[in-house]
Amino acid sequence: MDVASFERAVFVNCPFDDAYTPILRPVLFCIYRLGFIPRIALERLDGGEPRIEKLLELIGSAKYAIHDLSRLRAARAGELFRLNMPLELGLDIGCRRFGSPPLTEKRCLILETERYRYQAALSDLSNSDIVAHGDDPLEAFTAVRNWLDHEARLDADGPARLWDEFTDFMADNDDKLIARGWSRRDIDKLPIPKLMRSMQAWVGAHP
Repeated sequence: MDVASFERAVFVNCPFDDAYTPILRPVLFCIYRLGFIPRIALERLDGGEPRIEKLLELIGSAKYAIHDLSRLRAARAGELFRLNMPLELGLDIGCRRFGSPPLTEKRCLILETERYRYQAALSDLSNSDIVAHGDDPLEAFTAVRNWLDHEARLDADGPARLWDEFTDFMADNDDKLIARGWSRRDIDKLPIPKLMRSMQAWVGAHP
């Protein structure tokens, strides 16, 4: 294992539906802006790669992990709630508990929409520190910024300044995409790998 890469990697376990995209984008930007590299299942789209193997590789490669459990409740009557996020959280906790160093140093942030709702579905997590974001992108962004700042002892710039940089990036990126023939609909559906490359390049150009 490359320990240096492990120390700077952040695994992101979250919903991938369109409604979550306004939260995912600032979270990914915050990770890059604080000097880390996000690792997420959407970063590569090889249909021939078994998903569980990809998840295990991503989880094992990252010291830090963000687990958003905000889809524990089904949206409509008769709809099943999603178990992917709790499964990946369990894999991450098991990796930390039963792995060998440096896996024993792993740290995780657990996010939810509501503060105590998770206890009805995952009572084993009772007494765990859960951060509620209320489905607000700025709240999720701030939670990630504060957690990484604390865990990695960064002394990072404040949430308001970092959020302004995120909005600057989004405006700059939209302008560049429109100039290259992307429609508003195309931009709204921008693939996550392309968005991540653009974020990394923008952050590198704006130290």
